[in-house]
Amino acid sequence: MTAPEIPFVVPGGVGGAGAPSGGDRYDRRVAEELAASGRPVRMLPVPGSWPRPGEPARTALGRSLAALPDRSVVLLDGLVACGVPDIVVPEAGRLRVAVLVHLPLADEPGQEDLNAGERKVLEAAAAVIATSPWAKDHLIAHHGLDPSRVHAAPPGTDPAPLASGTDGATRLLCVASVTPRKGHDVLVEALATLAHLPWHCECAGPLDRVPGHVTRLRRLIGRHRLGDRVELAGPLTGKRLDDAYAAADALVLASRAETFGMVVTEALARGVPVIATSADGVPDALGWDPTGAVPGLLVPPGDPTALATALRRWLVDPDLRGRLRAAARLRRTMLPGWDDTARRMATVLSRMRREARHD
Repeated sequence: MTAPEIPFVVPGGVGGAGAPSGGDRYDRRVAEELAASGRPVRMLPVPGSWPRPGEPARTALGRSLAALPDRSVVLLDGLVACGVPDIVVPEAGRLRVAVLVHLPLADEPGQEDLNAGERKVLEAAAAVIATSPWAKDHLIAHHGLDPSRVHAAPPGTDPAPLASGTDGATRLLCVASVTPRKGHDVLVEALATLAHLPWHCECAGPLDRVPGHVTRLRRLIGRHRLGDRVELAGPLTGKRLDDAYAAADALVLASRAETFGMVVTEALARGVPVIATSADGVPDALGWDPTGAVPGLLVPPGDPTALATALRRWLVDPDLRGRLRAAARLRRTMLPGWDDTARRMATVLSRMRREARHD
């Protein structure tokens, strides 16, 4: 039997074909899997510059929530909810609100002033759903939330064919929006010390999120004379992204902060080893194979010397590459799908629905 639809309020543009964010893809895939399991959600996209919306977006959100009957269960993307406590908190008094937090706002550069508003929203919510175990623990500790109301629903992974790679070593792939948070500057500084070794690094990701940072990164690449070896390819989706993964020998992720790291599991789904920082939720995403072996190398965030050391080991040690590739292929068999994410989400929403009936 199909359950009644639950409204799912998301930032406008979810599912866009141009350059969907990880949060966009998460929202879309969870909605698809919930529907497939007989627990549909009704996507309510609200266009706006979230988490700092203009008046039209604020009005649209307010109307959407006000139209819901009392005690309705509603799922709100945190990018929408956490920037407008003056709208969400009063509605949380009559609705059963679950907030899906992809990224704690206070952790994003330039958004620190939204911390107090995020806390008010999460304190008022009936449930908070984080996208990694690390994020769950972080939200509980940072905002002093009741642990019984905070849950983790990590991203799933779609099955993918094994990557063929190139020579097994030299084709590096970085999939990340080119923003300060993702640490491309750290990656370039690390690669600059390895110019004497053969490698090519393709950086796939939007270039329009922080234009000034991209300009500085291009200058850094030019200063190190790496223009023909570090490629800023822009956003890749669909077959172009699949082809980039298929050609990759290793995924490189130099993030300064990362709630989970969906690209890590996307690479592992193809048997591609990962060289990444240990920022936040990345170790959760990387995991280990059935024997306990880690399918990649982790280094401290913001440390180009440590990243260069890991990359050098990868490039010069064929035995290491063989071990990491074997671990990645075994880890591939253990990755949960999006149906697992949807089950975790459905458990929370079903409990909220039961509680609403007994209010």
